[in-house]
Amino acid sequence: MKALLRIGTRGSPLALAQAIETRDRLAAAFPELAEAGAVEIVTFKTEGDRILDRTLSAAGGKGLFTKEIEQALLDGSVDLAVHSMKDVPTALPDGLDIICYLPREDHRDAWFSPKAASLDELPEGALVGTASLRRQAIVLMRRPDLRIAALRGNVQTRLRKLEEGLVDATLLAMAGLNRLGLVDKATGVLSEEQMLPAVAQGAIGIETRIGDDRTNAYVRALNCAETELRVTAERGVLATLDGSCRTPIAALALINGDAMSLKALVIRPDGQQWFMTGRAGNKADALAMGIDAGEELKSKLPAAFFAGINPDGPVV
Repeated sequence: MKALLRIGTRGSPLALAQAIETRDRLAAAFPELAEAGAVEIVTFKTEGDRILDRTLSAAGGKGLFTKEIEQALLDGSVDLAVHSMKDVPTALPDGLDIICYLPREDHRDAWFSPKAASLDELPEGALVGTASLRRQAIVLMRRPDLRIAALRGNVQTRLRKLEEGLVDATLLAMAGLNRLGLVDKATGVLSEEQMLPAVAQGAIGIETRIGDDRTNAYVRALNCAETELRVTAERGVLATLDGSCRTPIAALALINGDAMSLKALVIRPDGQQWFMTGRAGNKADALAMGIDAGEELKSKLPAAFFAGINPDGPVV
């Protein structure tokens, strides 16, 4: 049968797992989408997937993982795009919107090392592999004696490089490990006090064309309101700070009943200076809380806070 919906996604194992979760949730909600072939998954190799010889910050930022899929949305080649929200810029192309968030997975980071049970136990001068400026900065804030290498590739590739001894330790998102069934590979899990997560880490967002009423009716039915509010607050911080892959920013919003708490951090890539703030309020004010926290942090940043810092170590 001709597909009723076409899902655009990157082709990595994690991205495919997220697209399959979306397809299965659609099939469970709508009988016509449960028919064989009713929902087609279309894969794309984005610029971010092709560039493996340098960090994303050096290559141009988060949009490298979304622009090819968004172009396919705009030209009608696909009907919806499934994204890891931590990879999505705060400014979307005209005509597109994130209209649905699936229930958020674990927001924490996992620790991997054959040499140390924790970051504190790594020997002096050990090499930590990470492509994330946020993780790099927090690692160096806590352990300025360590060295950093940019570890590129999908989850499986990074774990293989760790096993081959190219680095002494690495960090990955718990959400991806859970979705891939690899959580047992982790040495340990870092609390948000140890490693504040990336904005929207663990959240899947679904992007569609604003005027596509048929697709939007299907997709909106899957929306998790709590995830939407948490991501709204965290992305409010990011947008206010004009954050990108070149700006180490972390934020976490949590909801308890009608109450929301928010923590936000901006830190130099070398870990030598940072500013943190928090908010507590009602979840209905999620966006306002995020913007207000971002404005406070922005007002505290010294002039040229990130200037003159080369955050890129060797690429492995």
